[in-house]
Parts: sequence; C-alpha cells; structure tokens
Amino acid sequence: MELGSREKAILALERRGFTGPGAKERAIREELGLAPVRYYQLLNALLDDERALALDPVTVNRLRRIREARRSER
Repeated sequence: MELGSREKAILALERRGFTGPGAKERAIREELGLAPVRYYQLLNALLDDERALALDPVTVNRLRRIREARRSER
C-alpha cells in the first residue's frame, strides 16, 4: 500500500529549507492545515514507516539520525 497525499506532503515539506524563525511552522499551518504539534506527531510516526523509507530514503534517514541524536542527548 502506498503513502497517502498528506504523508507525501509532510515528506516534501521536510525536504525544503526554511529561513528565519517561524517559517516552517507557518508553512505547516498554511500548506497542510495542521497545528505544528500534530505535524510533528505525524512526522515521527512516518519516520518509522517503511513505505516512507522506500519513497524518500535520504530524507527519512536524515530525520532518523536527527531524532536519534536528540534522544541520546536526553
């Protein structure tokens, strides 16, 4: 089964670079219609989804490394 359009949009947003504070959160609200907290919940679940890894391995692996680094800092 393939990822849905919302999941693909989340990965596409993560591939983009954002300049300045609040730009990413604004894009999350305007483009996806999600609260940032909900977005990050969905993103975290998506990082554990093998379909996401198959679709965009570079982005998913980069985000997994960031997540692991943050977990190890705690």
